Amino acid sequence: MAPSPARRRFVRLTLLLAAAGTLAGAAAAAPVTGDDALAAAIAGPQRSAANRARDAYRHPLQTLRFFGLQPDQTVIEIAPGGGWYTEILAPVLRDHGKLYAAHYDVSAPDASDEGKRSRANFEKKLAQDPANYAKVTVGALPVRAFTDIAPPGGADLVLTFRNIHNWIKDGHLDDSLRAFYAVLKPGGTLGVEEHRATPGTSLEQMIATGYVTEDYVIDHARAAGFAFAGRSEINANPRDNHDHPDGVWSLPPTLRGGERDRASFMAIGESDRMTLKFIKPR
Repeated sequence: MAPSPARRRFVRLTLLLAAAGTLAGAAAAAPVTGDDALAAAIAGPQRSAANRARDAYRHPLQTLRFFGLQPDQTVIEIAPGGGWYTEILAPVLRDHGKLYAAHYDVSAPDASDEGKRSRANFEKKLAQDPANYAKVTVGALPVRAFTDIAPPGGADLVLTFRNIHNWIKDGHLDDSLRAFYAVLKPGGTLGVEEHRATPGTSLEQMIATGYVTEDYVIDHARAAGFAFAGRSEINANPRDNHDHPDGVWSLPPTLRGGERDRASFMAIGESDRMTLKFIKPR
């Protein structure tokens, strides 16, 4: 005897519910991807409101995605300052990866009071939130070589955000790039974000203004052994013409000129920036 229409409807409903349960179970069991972990960290409560407000200029999701960040990597953040990117990197890497923060070397004979305060504040920040930062290892910035950061097998990523102009001024850009090269594993990535100068800007002007040409960075990274792997316009700002009375520090967040032309600098926003990726050849 053929099943009744009511019986057929019941069977179809049962099969549909079973299929839905199977799909839901599969979705629950799906592994968390790098993008999932990164998006969760960017939206996480560990980030300060002031730091979140800068996302519109710093584009952390797109920037770290471009550099290839994954939750199981070993990453060295160079000169983390107050920890703007640390707030994102540490939660992403907490469970399956490793984050090293290369901060000011306070043991150096020429360590400045400013550097000591900056590192102390950074370490205090980490200590106040062990759930996110307990596994972060804080070490010293390399000038010629890393002294206390040596990841077994090498690092997957070395990341530096808006620091290269300082190393040019201090005269150790090439030594620092060679240190990054040495600490990376073959195939590892150096990710660079830096204030971008107009092509043809002189070295003297780069030092004075804080803006650096892309060609200068690429040439010096190649001289250190890196292969240039690509650029992104993620952090470009076409409103910034690179010509300000106090260089890049005229713009937010520094606003070195105080109230002088403040409204116009706020309308420009943060600096025009290059975003470059380099690879240590295998």
